[in-house]
Amino acid sequence: MTKQADLVIVGNGMAANRLLQDLARQPVKPTSILVIGEEPRRAYNRVLLSPLLSGEMQPVDVELQDARWYREQGIELICADPVEQVDLEHQVLKTRAGVQVHYRQLVFATGSRSNMPPLPGIDLKGVMGFRTWEDVERMQTRAAEGGRAVVVGGGLLGLEAAEGLRKLGMHTTVLQRGDRLLNLQLDNTASVLLQQELEGRGLHILTGARIESIEGCEGRVTAVMLQNGKRLPADLVVVAIGVTPEVRLAREAGLNCNRAIEVDTHMHTSHSGVYALGECCEFERNTYGLVAPIWRQAEVLAGVLCGQDRTYAEEPVATQLKVSGIALFSCGEIDAQDTQPLEYLDLQHGEYRKLWLRNGALVGAVLYGDTRFGPWYFEQLRAKTDLGALRGELLFGPTPTQQVA
Repeated sequence: MTKQADLVIVGNGMAANRLLQDLARQPVKPTSILVIGEEPRRAYNRVLLSPLLSGEMQPVDVELQDARWYREQGIELICADPVEQVDLEHQVLKTRAGVQVHYRQLVFATGSRSNMPPLPGIDLKGVMGFRTWEDVERMQTRAAEGGRAVVVGGGLLGLEAAEGLRKLGMHTTVLQRGDRLLNLQLDNTASVLLQQELEGRGLHILTGARIESIEGCEGRVTAVMLQNGKRLPADLVVVAIGVTPEVRLAREAGLNCNRAIEVDTHMHTSHSGVYALGECCEFERNTYGLVAPIWRQAEVLAGVLCGQDRTYAEEPVATQLKVSGIALFSCGEIDAQDTQPLEYLDLQHGEYRKLWLRNGALVGAVLYGDTRFGPWYFEQLRAKTDLGALRGELLFGPTPTQQVA
């Protein structure tokens, strides 16, 4: 089968879907759009996989658009048939099922894959990542049998997976290689508060944990062995230690790739008429995992594809998280050096705030529990506002005058 499209998007994840939404708002857009995805379903919100896992959300809550939306926008969608070859010179690609597609413009939105460390036993049945809807279904199936789960990784994804499995009835242990949870987003105090809360709910958390191997019997996982000799029985092992940009297809096609597909300020790759965005792209040596910069990339690229002069630039990013109902916020430099820290701790109400100022300007913030002032702190950080005169009130957010302003 042969097809032709003005614009082809390779990948059907959140970045691709955001690009489609932004294109739909353009007054003049590509005459025909074809999206080709690897997974057997329409785009869905990966951020909501954790509540989907625990049963707090239903599949319909996670889907981004229904079939009617694609029809109304004139967008053709191919699912469960990944692109396997791209000929940049002749502007044609081929899918696994043999569909050939000629295109005028091409966008790589291939996302990323779970990092799977080269450990003995990593290929055993019952060892998996936590990245896709299929992963959720496999985890739910295994959890229905009960038993013990080990989650490798104490970042956001790992903690969400662990809490989901705990809620499904599995005895769950989290292994964190570093000395604290969410070490990239939280300082030590906030991390300790988070760990105490999660342990109080029934999670078992081991920090400073290094895995020696994964054991199995008859091809299925049975335990995780740590380097200190401790053996953790396991019926399920979930690996959540970050992602690797999916660039195999782009690299084989001849695009310039470092850690990811290199793009310029227009999200343009090294080949004319070919673009990339999201977790598969790299701009000024930066790769991406948070949605905020990817949303900006989608907005820029939608304009570029429609003939506008739009450019992408790096901006500071704030991290607003909710780990199993626990609100967290962080931005800027955490544990910043050469600063004047301000700290507030209310154990009774489970609230903690810490700010770092340098020469009167806010350079970092961590909030635990009550995060309502997070966006305001982030505004001050971006604006490099001199807050020296407000040091006495700063931990309690903006003054009434500032709130009105």
